Amino acid sequence: MASPRTLSPQGPSRSRRLPVWLKRPLPAGGQIAATRRLVSASGVATVCEQARCPNLPECWSHKTAAFMILGDRCTRRCRFCAVTTARPEPPKPDEPDRLAQAVAELDLKHVVITAVARDDLPDQGAGQFAACIRAVRQRTRDATIEVLPADLGGQRECIATICQAEPDVFNHNLETVERLTPIVRPQAKYRRSLGVLRIAKEFRPDCPTKSGLMVGLGETRDEIRQALADLRAVGCGVVTIGQYLQPTPEHAIIARFYRPEEFEELAAEAEAMGFEGIASGPFVRSSYNAGEIYHGYRERTGLHQG
Repeated sequence: MASPRTLSPQGPSRSRRLPVWLKRPLPAGGQIAATRRLVSASGVATVCEQARCPNLPECWSHKTAAFMILGDRCTRRCRFCAVTTARPEPPKPDEPDRLAQAVAELDLKHVVITAVARDDLPDQGAGQFAACIRAVRQRTRDATIEVLPADLGGQRECIATICQAEPDVFNHNLETVERLTPIVRPQAKYRRSLGVLRIAKEFRPDCPTKSGLMVGLGETRDEIRQALADLRAVGCGVVTIGQYLQPTPEHAIIARFYRPEEFEELAAEAEAMGFEGIASGPFVRSSYNAGEIYHGYRERTGLHQG
């Protein structure tokens, strides 16, 4: 296993050559262009673009997108994330309505709503999340809604605000193992993120909680197993595991690439631990195939949509 010291350089570094299993053909661009026009017209950012997600061509060609509310400027500087760190603008009151309009025009059946970290706001942006959930519900009653907030400062009242708007899935990413969290997510805390998932489950026991892990940053398999066990201990039932890819030379460099069969092994371990919804693979991201994962979880658990 590569040394975690590969994370320490702050300056540019040369990107590693991608292995063959991380290369795939791009789909036709017609639907991608149409989705881009609708998203652009809404004025709501997408994490697909801002985080330079490798799944953008595939998802957008199928008219799916993960919307990023509260602007495109984050108050944190995580070493894996390509979203701009800068002073954010105030929340826009019409953003929930614009988001709901975009969701309706894209005819989404499962909506992922995420956001930049907003440590500058007293409620960490929770009120805007709740308003967006309600606006989408009013406009598209058949769509299921997944929220993916930052850690909200671990504040119970902020988590409660989102839970009271009744999303169908509450997602918060652990991102990496405990040892690497101070390096990869210097303004976050591993135990605080676990606490967010625990509190969300307390407020809404019937709502599945979900989390995501990146691998390839220098973690060990035992550390991954411990992270999975920690997630299960706070009631998390859905997990995604994907390969970390360096978005720019200035970000944390890749310690190693996991082979496809290793992702299969991690999925089997997660299943043995009791996770009911699992996606594990090189291209898996927290919002990738989110609708399919959610509906698979519902079928396995007997959960009925309210």
